[in-house]
Amino acid sequence: MGMKVIGILGGSSDQATAEYYRLLNQAVRARLGGWNTAEVVINSLNFALAESWVRKGRREDAGDSLAARAAALERAGADLLICVSNTLHKVADVFTAGLGIPFLHIVDPTAESIRAAGLRRVGLLGTRTAMAADSHLSRRYAERHGIEIVVPDAAAQETVDRIIFDELCNGAFLPASKAVYLEIIERLRARGAEGVILGCTEIPLLVTQEDRPDLPMFDTAALHAEAAVALALAG
Repeated sequence: MGMKVIGILGGSSDQATAEYYRLLNQAVRARLGGWNTAEVVINSLNFALAESWVRKGRREDAGDSLAARAAALERAGADLLICVSNTLHKVADVFTAGLGIPFLHIVDPTAESIRAAGLRRVGLLGTRTAMAADSHLSRRYAERHGIEIVVPDAAAQETVDRIIFDELCNGAFLPASKAVYLEIIERLRARGAEGVILGCTEIPLLVTQEDRPDLPMFDTAALHAEAAVALALAG
């Protein structure tokens, strides 16, 4: 069986990394049946590092550490690379430089799903870094895929970010926080969002399509994992 090994830059957070592991194995089993599961190698960092990099704007430290980890995954036998954090894709240009294996960017399979649904203007929920004006995510959606991104106002961004770091990344999924997120999503819809990107890989653990059946939601973790498996099984 010609299954490629998926290298995972994980730990940001452990909640998202565990969900990716589940999704990857689920996708392989769905495609191949039987007892098949994904071939993976994981480099899982201490989330305290990622929290510090993101909240203190330590881009250089993030890039250097993730570059070393990506290289270690390639040496460990990874045939392709994914990163479980939308936010840490900000330094993807740094940690993929010099790699001899392909990197699957989280925006691309999400954008393909958005375009397939016929949408061009969508909301984005994520960390403050991910939602910032002209963020690395917004630029890629716009420049590579022609998708306009709508983000919450500054106060709502603070709330979304706080819930991600203080609750979701610690495994706390509270009904009150879900209600807050759904209210923010409705405000994005009122501003013309035709759908919403769950642009932090912990958010789908709190909010799902079932919560708003009439508004397309794009689970970046699930779409990313599905695309990674497709690449791992191709050719």
